[in-house]
Amino acid sequence: QVQLVESGGGLVQPGGSLRLSCVASGFTFSTYTMKWVRQAPGKRLEWVSTINSDGDITNYADSVKGRFTISRDNAKKTLYLQMNSLRPEDTAVYSCAGAEVSGQGTQVTVSS
Repeated sequence: QVQLVESGGGLVQPGGSLRLSCVASGFTFSTYTMKWVRQAPGKRLEWVSTINSDGDITNYADSVKGRFTISRDNAKKTLYLQMNSLRPEDTAVYSCAGAEVSGQGTQVTVSS
């Protein structure tokens, strides 16, 4: 069964940091490009970042460039998103996606 399970979300103050994790199972994680997406209440799904299978090519949405870092550990079948300098507008449910599936997401709330 192909599955992606996110964790690491929570409540953080503006300017704070969080690291999200996404553990994959049921497919050959190391051969797939993976991405993070997010959806804020009442807004469309927004692409955040993509990383290729080897982890040496990454891309970011302009809204997070310079603040977020995507990475992966193929041995652990895990995708990461390091989020720094968080802003209230980063509040959303963050999901990982790849291999034609996505996880259920983890809530990130940025508020004082």
